[in-house]
Amino acid sequence: MVGICHSSSVRTGLFAAALLAHAGYAAGQGAAGQEEGAGRGELVRVPLTGVVEMGLAPFIERTLEEAAAAGASAVVLDIETPGGRVDAAERITNAISRSRVPVYAYVNMHAYSAGAMIALATDRVLMQEGAVMGAATPVDGSGTKASEKIVSAMRAQMRALAEARDLDPAIAEAMVDEEIAIDGVVEGGKLLTLTAGEAVALGYAESVDGWDEVLAAIGAEAATVVQAEVNWAERLVRFFTNPVIVPFLLSLGFLGLIVEIKTAGFGIAGIAGLLSLALFFGSHLLIGLAGAEDLILVAAGVALILVEVLVIPGFGIFGIAGIAALLGGLFMAQVGSLPTQEDFATAAGVLSATALLVVLTGWVFLRSVVRNRRLGRSGIVLPESTDREEGYTSADLRPELEGVEGVAITDLRPTGVGLFEDERLDIISESEWIEEGTPVRIVSAEGYRHIVRAIHSDQLQEQTKRNS
Repeated sequence: MVGICHSSSVRTGLFAAALLAHAGYAAGQGAAGQEEGAGRGELVRVPLTGVVEMGLAPFIERTLEEAAAAGASAVVLDIETPGGRVDAAERITNAISRSRVPVYAYVNMHAYSAGAMIALATDRVLMQEGAVMGAATPVDGSGTKASEKIVSAMRAQMRALAEARDLDPAIAEAMVDEEIAIDGVVEGGKLLTLTAGEAVALGYAESVDGWDEVLAAIGAEAATVVQAEVNWAERLVRFFTNPVIVPFLLSLGFLGLIVEIKTAGFGIAGIAGLLSLALFFGSHLLIGLAGAEDLILVAAGVALILVEVLVIPGFGIFGIAGIAALLGGLFMAQVGSLPTQEDFATAAGVLSATALLVVLTGWVFLRSVVRNRRLGRSGIVLPESTDREEGYTSADLRPELEGVEGVAITDLRPTGVGLFEDERLDIISESEWIEEGTPVRIVSAEGYRHIVRAIHSDQLQEQTKRNS
């Protein structure tokens, strides 16, 4: 959302209209003409606070485009940041270089690392008294210096930005590489961080004392200040790319697809799974972390796993390749183009948390489903026991077999086979081992269990009863 005069109740779509209502500038007016009319036009103040992350780049891009379309006289980035992602900073500097309105940086106390890069990309840097800027060496979450690839990219970017403003590029490089020594500025082995006074002396910044002096310095004392704010869509994108939220999105997506594969038709589980995965990839695509190649890799992984599950029995090369492609695509969709060790660790943690959630949720779900008596009675799932009282039988009941005589055609120790009126039956001895060829009588028929007794034993028991 964007508020006029620091109000947040006006929707983003009214941003341009509000500016045009106050300003007399045409949307296509050049940057030079807008700067000359800064005192009469509208000035957009953009907060650039906290960690520089990928979700910040779309916000800066949108604000600069809308400011230019509305004929704003200038944009001021209000910077207070400890730094952040190099790839996010590069995307923001590219947006600043394409801006059709002048962009100024107001360093409100701290512009470290990625913040220093963004500040140098603007037309002028205005530093609050007591502010600092520099210390731009990329590091991971533990403070360890990033790989030479990332450091070299940052160093080259800083040098290019300084050259574009006719500044000494060695100063900018010394903010990134502690091995660069500059006489009277920084010794070798120490990373350069400039105070406001030092930056002014080196021509890197102008000193101001508060926001009013910022307006005076750029000739915008009479300008109407518009405070830019993150809109609802950008908030959602940041929410769905949060490393705490991503495992829940992925686990819901996988569980939904697994349930859908195991059930007939296509229902709520499949829709929920696809929606969750779409939110994951859509948000990461919008902020520039994921690319089309990551989506293709994940789709190929899912296809290989489906081939393994539905077409080829067992588990082999298709399943292994599918899992590897799936995990690789999800991993790369989170690290961006210039990842640090911290980015790799975060992506690995997200995938580990996702796997844990899928396993735990699946286990809890299966246990709750199995114990659900209503589902068991409906026949959707089988209960732990299939008692005859509940209507379950493993064979047809044949009570007419009780009392039928036959002969054991195998030894019964205690099970075997008997022949009864030309019908072979699996039988089990009631109590004793019965040799092959012994006449037997069926005393109980319990479905597939036909309990028999040797006829001579039967006669002996009857004789005993009569004698008693």
